[in-house]
Amino acid sequence: MTLLAHRAEGPASAPPLLLGPSLGTSNALWDKVAPELSITHRVVRWDLPGHGGSAADLISAGATVGDLADLVLALADSLGIERFAYAGVSLGGAVGLHLAVYHPERLSSFAVICSSAHFNGSKPWEERAALVRREGLGGLAESADARWFTSGFTVPELVDDHRRADPDAYAACCDALAAFDLRDRLPEISVPTLLVAGRDDPATPPAHLREIADAVPGAALVEIPGASHLAPAQCPQAVLTALRAHFDGPPGRGMEVRREVLGDAHVDRAQARQTPFTARFQDFISRYAWGEIWTDPTLSRRERSMITLTALVAHGHYDELAMHVRAARRNGLTPEEIGAVLLQTAVYCGVPAANSAFTTAQRVLAEEDGAS
Repeated sequence: MTLLAHRAEGPASAPPLLLGPSLGTSNALWDKVAPELSITHRVVRWDLPGHGGSAADLISAGATVGDLADLVLALADSLGIERFAYAGVSLGGAVGLHLAVYHPERLSSFAVICSSAHFNGSKPWEERAALVRREGLGGLAESADARWFTSGFTVPELVDDHRRADPDAYAACCDALAAFDLRDRLPEISVPTLLVAGRDDPATPPAHLREIADAVPGAALVEIPGASHLAPAQCPQAVLTALRAHFDGPPGRGMEVRREVLGDAHVDRAQARQTPFTARFQDFISRYAWGEIWTDPTLSRRERSMITLTALVAHGHYDELAMHVRAARRNGLTPEEIGAVLLQTAVYCGVPAANSAFTTAQRVLAEEDGAS
């Protein structure tokens, strides 16, 4: 079977994230967003039939958004991806909505960007399909900037993609948009949903995204000022921020976990000592170390404490070791278990390091006993 052309980025072992394009563009639409998302995800961006590297004969006249969704699922199956996060722009967003309604078991979460549950009725798309079948894409490509971006902004590579797309495949995608209307099915969606609207988008104005947000239980809506229809290309940082928060969770959880592990007194002292010079470092610790690493459910907090104690002994960070002996007790380790960890370090980190570690740990545990 011929598959959609695609580009994969990021670790193969990371959670998969599929990215869908807008009509007339290729996966280059995601050039300023996908590399950053690939730090934490296995990103797969795909091309519509007849666009970018995808074969035109994957689609034919009278196609539906469901047909495109089936092609996306076939691609995922070929890559061994059973369940995935998804984000799509315009027609790519419609594909995401179809998957959420008809194949929710395949989605972990999804984002709909500058898209709609309907595209203003069938007539405009029937007319555009007829025009393209008759005259090709040259004329439409000339007006792409006005449809896609705010005045004075352009991405020449995307306009070239539009010009080079296969007319018959493009027209068949127009057929799919003409037939698409999922408004009555939106309340059924149970997959975590994010809507991203370009405030200056003439093709799918914010009202279209608000309509979805109001109908889908628990959906969140973000409006991006200054963005038109191809928001990932025009305002990539804003789109990236919204997608990260949706797919990875908000950074605020880091401070909560930091307090749970280290205790309020320690965190309060650290914050009281914070200066403008150290503020960004404190934010980094809370968001990255505590918000991403310590919240990862792969290891328990007990296991993380044991690993942390070992690493601190290995590098001779005994002040930090004292802090994490207290944290280990909070995470459920007994004094005997902490001693066993430090004894292990004597073998692999050296007896002098373990000797200093035992001295530090004994002092902390005695203080803890005295306080109790």
